[in-house]
Amino acid sequence: MQDTIPVRQGEEVDKNILEKFIKEQLPFLDSSPLEVRQFGAGHSNLTYELKIGDWEGVLRRPPLGPVAPKAHDMEREYRILKALYDKFDVAPKPILLGDDSILGAPFFIMERRHGVVLDTEWPEDVKDKASLGKSVSETMVDQLVKLHSIDYSGTALEEMGKPDGFMERQVHGWIKRFDRALTDDVKNGNRVKQWLMKHIPSSTDATVIHYDYKLNNAMFAEDDYSKMVGLFDWEMTTIGDPMADLAVAMTYWIEADDPEELKRGLGKPPLTVEDGFYSREEFIQRYAEKSGRDVQHMDFYLTFAYFKLAGIVQQIYYRYKNGQTNDQRFAYMNHFVNHLLDAAEQTARI
Repeated sequence: MQDTIPVRQGEEVDKNILEKFIKEQLPFLDSSPLEVRQFGAGHSNLTYELKIGDWEGVLRRPPLGPVAPKAHDMEREYRILKALYDKFDVAPKPILLGDDSILGAPFFIMERRHGVVLDTEWPEDVKDKASLGKSVSETMVDQLVKLHSIDYSGTALEEMGKPDGFMERQVHGWIKRFDRALTDDVKNGNRVKQWLMKHIPSSTDATVIHYDYKLNNAMFAEDDYSKMVGLFDWEMTTIGDPMADLAVAMTYWIEADDPEELKRGLGKPPLTVEDGFYSREEFIQRYAEKSGRDVQHMDFYLTFAYFKLAGIVQQIYYRYKNGQTNDQRFAYMNHFVNHLLDAAEQTARI
């Protein structure tokens, strides 16, 4: 996963209680003390690196303060990974599930994967970046196609979602989430909401969808960037419309000629703006060719995906605005919400 940092003030975990829990559950561990560091790049759940001697793990828990209903469900994510990791080799194996009596919030621990996470900059020793950009793009498409081809029948994944009426529930559900987190310094998005409710396509296709599929949630082999060795953040995974998954991925797949406000919405733009990386159109076309799926309604799915991302960012900003987190990265997210709503309107042509 990404580089770690010392645990941020206010986001500490009780190492003594956590160490006792882990060693009770994993009696093969030696007497070495628990070491804890934090993965600092995420904007939602809190993620920590754990070490006891030669053993390593990764702990995920919800953010501090009140969270949106049904959001940050650690038990659900644990169950998803338990059902998926042996069917999809880039999904990490879950190890332990802990309830809120241990750390004050539910959490789970999964295996630690090692490799390179590509986010906003190439590692210093990388050469022939344009060729690698194309290779990484192809791998990202192909792994998404592979995920959407998994046979989930007869597994616990079947219980994770309701394919019938999926997009209708998604549209109305995200409108409600956005409205619950609305603050007086963002647009209300009413034009987009009305357009989405009028243009929901019918879909009979249902697959496992990651629903947060983006470059910095993937990990590549250090010696071969065409090989994905990890895919993280399975919190939003469900059984649903694969076109929605593809569209969500495209809202994160920023292009060089995108508006500056979108490119820098959460900081420095991702590597996808650089030479060699697919355009969104190329990504979608390779997906269509590899999967055999019809992509004719992508304008709807992209409009929804921009609105959904606006809702996610607004929920984070709402927590900051209400003093539930003091992370200064969130202070100006209201502006990004407005730019995402603009992008949704432009995609819908309204």
